[in-house]
Amino acid sequence: MTPPRTHPGPLLGRDVEQRQVAELLAAARDGRGAALLITGDAGIGKTALLEAATAARAGFRVLRVHGYEAESTMPFAAVHRLMIALRGHVGSLPPRQQRALRVATGAEDGPPPDRFLVGLGVLGLLAAAGAAAPVVCAVDDAHLLDAESVDALALVARRLEAEPVVVAFAARDEPGLAGRLDGVPVLRLSGLPAEAAARLLASALGGPIDPVAAARIAAATGGNPLALVDLATDLSVRELTETSVFDEPVPVGRRLEAFYLRQVRRAPSDLQRWLLLAAVDSTGNLALVRAAAARLGLAGVAGDEPDLAGLVEIEPALRFRHPLMRSATYAGAAGPDRRRTHQALSAAADGSGLVEIAAWHAAKAVIGVDAGVADRLEAVANRAGQRGGFRSRASLLTQAAGLTPPGPVKDGRLVMAAEAALAAGAAGLAEQLMGEVTDAALDPAARGRLITVRVNHAFFTADPAVLRSPAEMLAAADAFHGRDPAAEQHALIKAFGHTVTVDRLGSSVPLAELGRRMTAGAALDDGVAATILRALGAYVLRPYREAVPAMRAALGSIDRLGPAELLRFGPVGVAVAAALWDETAMRRCLERTEAAARDLGSVYLLDAILWLRSLAALRTETPRVAQRHADQARALRRAMGYETASSLNVALLAWSGHPRRQVEAIIDRARETGFGAVFASGDGGLAVQDLAAGQYGAAYARLKPLVDEPFLQATPLDYPDFVEAAARAGHLAEAEACTAGLEAIAAAAGSAWARGAAHRCRALVSSDDHAEAHYTAAIAAYAPTFLAIDLGRANLLYGEWLRRMRRRRDAREPLRRALEIFDDGDAPAFAQRARNELEAGGEPPGAPAPPGHGLTPQELAVARLAATGSTNAEVGAALFISANTVDYHLRKVFQKLAITSRRQLAHHFGDPARGATHDRGR
Repeated sequence: MTPPRTHPGPLLGRDVEQRQVAELLAAARDGRGAALLITGDAGIGKTALLEAATAARAGFRVLRVHGYEAESTMPFAAVHRLMIALRGHVGSLPPRQQRALRVATGAEDGPPPDRFLVGLGVLGLLAAAGAAAPVVCAVDDAHLLDAESVDALALVARRLEAEPVVVAFAARDEPGLAGRLDGVPVLRLSGLPAEAAARLLASALGGPIDPVAAARIAAATGGNPLALVDLATDLSVRELTETSVFDEPVPVGRRLEAFYLRQVRRAPSDLQRWLLLAAVDSTGNLALVRAAAARLGLAGVAGDEPDLAGLVEIEPALRFRHPLMRSATYAGAAGPDRRRTHQALSAAADGSGLVEIAAWHAAKAVIGVDAGVADRLEAVANRAGQRGGFRSRASLLTQAAGLTPPGPVKDGRLVMAAEAALAAGAAGLAEQLMGEVTDAALDPAARGRLITVRVNHAFFTADPAVLRSPAEMLAAADAFHGRDPAAEQHALIKAFGHTVTVDRLGSSVPLAELGRRMTAGAALDDGVAATILRALGAYVLRPYREAVPAMRAALGSIDRLGPAELLRFGPVGVAVAAALWDETAMRRCLERTEAAARDLGSVYLLDAILWLRSLAALRTETPRVAQRHADQARALRRAMGYETASSLNVALLAWSGHPRRQVEAIIDRARETGFGAVFASGDGGLAVQDLAAGQYGAAYARLKPLVDEPFLQATPLDYPDFVEAAARAGHLAEAEACTAGLEAIAAAAGSAWARGAAHRCRALVSSDDHAEAHYTAAIAAYAPTFLAIDLGRANLLYGEWLRRMRRRRDAREPLRRALEIFDDGDAPAFAQRARNELEAGGEPPGAPAPPGHGLTPQELAVARLAATGSTNAEVGAALFISANTVDYHLRKVFQKLAITSRRQLAHHFGDPARGATHDRGR
């Protein structure tokens, strides 16, 4: 934490900006959190605005965090300083947030925490501090913060809602920083208006100045307050009134730096060297600077001088009056002097146990390659990775590679840097680093890792190269062969996962070859990966009924996994469960993997699992449940500062009745980029809408290409829709063939989902004498499950059949049940079809059901978790919001539901395991 900088007198010409900041503070006093990013050129008044606004607010607790260049590759350095100031509140956080903060700041060892989980811990600390008094967290020179602290504080800024907290960043205009703070409102400071600039100039001069000259000087400096004050100090009134000096705009930064450098060079030589030492340090650590000064023979030079030529303040921390003063001092020194000073600071930091700072200065002290310093940087990078600082790790390894002689070690460090960059979401940096690698110089294991990074990068950036990902992962497995069995097995599992993603668009690896490779890979090592590979190989190569036991064994192994391993194997377990038509195992695997991701703070995987849950819910539950998961995924992506468009469930858009052109455009984009599974699911969603509207020919035409080109578990899951379309469109032979295939699957898998689908399809292709038994058998199979929409569709088909058999009275019950399910599950197209059937049968169908209880997605998520008995802190930890925000949402939930207790909330939502059909609007 750092004290405020001083600024001369009240701010001039910033009334509008001060009111804007004051409004945020007033809202915080009323319990509404907010954030602001103040940007602008050096000297424009960002820090002064922060300090003037906060100084005028009595009753606020002001926390100040400052960015330092020397700490820019020390992960969570700024968070650490903030945590020290708030250490009294750490005990109020949920245990996993406490652990994440302690590991991130180096207080204890443990699994590397997700930087967003660290951010949630910081949010909790600020919210807890706000219980005593409103809090302002002023983050100055944010462009110099370490990357992990930026991401953590950005999450805080985006999640402020019902906390008496304001987070205000001040930073120079840097596109990279603005992108990472995306979603935070921006206040860009420009130069002072002419009148205010003239008044400031006159005040700095201490005497009158010709108004015309003042206006021209203000225009030439762009109204930059620092330029006006310091140039007035540098020049006399006479010089300033000679307006020809300012016929052209003044290059403010360069002019000021020259001005400050002249001040430095007026000082005695030893004091100049001491000022260079202060400039090279950048952290404000006076003890470190004095230790380095002793090594340079400068002990006692600075002593207790109050201001060091007006450029530097010593107490309570070492600080240049403005960053431009520091940069002028540093840039004006000769290269050997700078390097010698860096070396002294490195040695002093080593002596104080400041390993990271010592390595940073050591790197600045060398020219060319230096294997020893490179080794030190790699060691520091490893420490950064252990604390969850992947962006810092990438930066340090990049520096290390730059200091490493050409060869395998250098290229290996570039690969490690690319891995860390991609783990931090820095796709551009990862791509740049991969481009610098000389593949031929890599050892096989490093080559396998490089291939893996390239594949992951393609998926992260939606590059059409994803089409080659199955073949690439097999190449990675080859590289790991004989060297790292676990990595080889994981690469083979990833090859299968990528094959599922590219779906029918991929042709680089025949399924039979993939199956053989996975079967061989299972023999490499025992364990869960081997069991999964054995199951996948059997599924690809052997008849379905023979593969079922191996797949059930794989699901059993996944069921026994702990949270950390679930993050690795949970997603493939979903694919195995889908192949077995085991809706219960699929949901269990998804729920456990989601819980593990929340518990371990793995936000990226949580985002992926929520998206996968949305897809699965559309198959096995209801569009309403699918939308709930999609909403949570979008909220999480906004909190991370990412675009939400990439998390769209295109099949859900189709089900929800979005304009077909929009849906088709997204489908086409998915096909162009190689995401075949997205393309197929979108096509299937449009086909379902055609079915709901009775457009059977259109549905048949859309589904036939998917059925004619069978693909793993995806094709059988489309059989029920295809059979309905084909049977109603007059293609009975094709409908019969798919029905027989489903019956074989049901006999082997034995699941209610498969049995219900087989009976439903058999009813559609049977004669009227035999259809009813299959309709009722389908309904009986679905009834005890959470397969709500399937149950509704079976009831709808049965009711339609009964009406065609002129059994109108009998048709009413299944049609009413279907309508209730479709209304509850938010399937309006099918609900309208049920209403039409009821009306055709002589019964008024009634108006469409109201949209439920009117809860927002966030309120709904809070209510569902609170209904299970979770505390506010536990709910907040699960949803990446603060306990204050949970309480705020619960009060709104109680008001909307007209209830007054959590007991009533639990009764309203019932047992979550029963599924959405029993809980209207969920």
